[in-house]
Order: sequence, then structure tokens, then C-alpha cells
Amino acid sequence: MAPVPDAGSVVDVHAHALLPALQQLVAEADPAGFAAQQELEVRRNGGPSMAASGQMIKERWPQLTDLGRRLADMDAQGVDVQLVSPSPSHFSYFAKPELSLELARRANRAIRALVDQAPDRLNGLGLVPLQHPQLMVEALEDAVIDCGLLGVEIGSFAATPGDPDRTTVELSDPRLEDFWSRAEELGAIVFLHPFGCSLDERLDRFYLANTVSQPAENAVALSHLIFSGVLDRHPGLRILAAHGGGYLPSTLGRSDHAWRVRPEAHGCAEAPSSYLKRLYFDSLVHSPAELRALVAAAGPEQVLLGSDYPFDMGSDRPVADVLAAGLPARDQGSVLAGNAAALGITAAAIQSVRPTS
Repeated sequence: MAPVPDAGSVVDVHAHALLPALQQLVAEADPAGFAAQQELEVRRNGGPSMAASGQMIKERWPQLTDLGRRLADMDAQGVDVQLVSPSPSHFSYFAKPELSLELARRANRAIRALVDQAPDRLNGLGLVPLQHPQLMVEALEDAVIDCGLLGVEIGSFAATPGDPDRTTVELSDPRLEDFWSRAEELGAIVFLHPFGCSLDERLDRFYLANTVSQPAENAVALSHLIFSGVLDRHPGLRILAAHGGGYLPSTLGRSDHAWRVRPEAHGCAEAPSSYLKRLYFDSLVHSPAELRALVAAAGPEQVLLGSDYPFDMGSDRPVADVLAAGLPARDQGSVLAGNAAALGITAAAIQSVRPTS
């Protein structure tokens, strides 16, 4: 591997931990909801993909749960610091209000406990119940103020499987305004990580439920944020999109055209492509050419190293992948380290200030 530019600590902003106790809690507290979610996943993914994913999780269980293995892998990858978020399988957006808040609180404390075992190498993100907008600020404050995490992870939308009376929550939903305001005030990172796709059975073959749905969901969710004017009303928001923002960053010409000619697409103050400079993206696009295109579209200050550790759709060599893109040395340093430092994404032990209000 080529030498890493000397730009400070190399930070991976997209890494996950599995929290088995959380999975057990939701299965016991809401067995019907948990079963409905599992059935939905089978429909969405199809039998062969579910079987392959189950085997993958079994094989990668140590990486997901064992700190020593995590740190050894970080060393092998050339990563100094991981920003760890719960596996998106823990979103449990079907849970009712009381349970959903309890799940968020437990997830926040579990990630804090993991970080505290290696505070010179790790920092963390918590969870909020996107399906219950009225509870999101409470969960956010629990994560950031009470647990000292850098922010929270959210999905691209929330819908309750099998319950037509529960309204789907999109990121443009007006009920999220208090959440966006408080996240902006706290300087909290909001990590957008899709889990599941509303296209459902159309993607149940060939692992399309991941390869197509993840970038599609990123594009849809980010478009909701842009077109609804959320980023105009909250210019200080720190939105970090997984998987390089999916299909959105390099295909905004059509969105810009719609903004110019369609009145219902004119809810944002500027052309949609201009908002790429207000968003952050991880580098996980699996292609040197696509990473160069992402940096060109969003700017080198908006892209940060991400691996999706330790899942098989992530990268086992994230630093090498960034170097393979052949970016100018200064841009390489920004992606690997400088942009994370500018956002305050460092090891917990070397954070200078934690939010107190």
C-alpha cells in the first residue's frame, strides 16, 4: 500500500457494531412487530440473499462484537480512529413509542460503553426513533449530551410493516423540524444510513435489495432534505451520507432541471446540485472513477473515509481504496483525515470539548 499522506489521524466514519442484547430486547418486548419486520426482510431480500447474509454475519461475528479483533483490523487497514454506529438492523422502526425510546437509550449506552473501552481509537453515534418524530429530540439529547456521542444514525425513511394506519416518515416531514433544529444547535452529526427499500419484492433477486436499494434510498432521502428546504432552514446541519450518497451526487442534472421548470420542485432556495457543498459523504463507492466523480461533484472538503466495517458490502482496505483513486495529495489528506478533524470526529479521548447543553 502506498504511504498515507501526513494529514493527521486517519478516521473511518462508517463502521458498525452489533448489539445482541438490543436485538433480544426488541424480540421479547414486541414479538409480533419483530416477526413482521423479519418477514418483510425475507420478502425484500429473497431466500438466497437471506441465507448468504446469515452466513456472512456468522463468519463476521467477531468483528461485530469483539473489540480486540476490531482494533487489530483497524491497525491492518491503517485506520487510527473509527466512528462506530449501531448496525442498521437495530433501527426497529416498527417499535411503539415507549419501547422505541428505550431501544435508543440502550443503544446509546452500549455504543458509549464500547467507546470507553478504547477511547483513544473510537468514538460513536447513537440512535433516534425516526418513526416517532416527537421523541427524536429526547433521544438525540440522550446520545449527545448524556452519553457524549458525536451524533446519531438514522435511516432513509420509517414505515411500520403491515400497519397501513402508521404514516410513513420521510426526511422532509415537517414533524422533524424540532429534531433538525436541535441537531444543528448541538453540532451533532446525523449519519444517513438506509436500511431496507420500499421497492420491496422487485429487488428480491441477485442481491438487488442491497446493490440497487442502498444507493437509491440515499438518493431519495437526500432529495427529500434538499427539495423540502431543510438545508435552507438549517444551514448548520451536519448530514453525513453513507455509500457516497448513492445515486444522487453524480446525477443531479435532472433535479436541477426540474427545479427550474416545475413549481412543485422549487421548494429549495437554490438549484439542488448546489446543496452538495452543504452535505458530507463517505468514500465507500467501490470504484476509483466514482470516488473521483464524487469528489469533483461535492468538493474534496465534503468527502470522508468510510469502510462499512465489517460487512461484506464494505471495504477491507478503505485507505488503499482512497489512494487508488489518484486524487491530489492534498485531497487525499482531506478525505482520509482532515475533513474528519474539521468536523470534530476524533477519538473520544482527545476530544477537547463535549456538548454540555
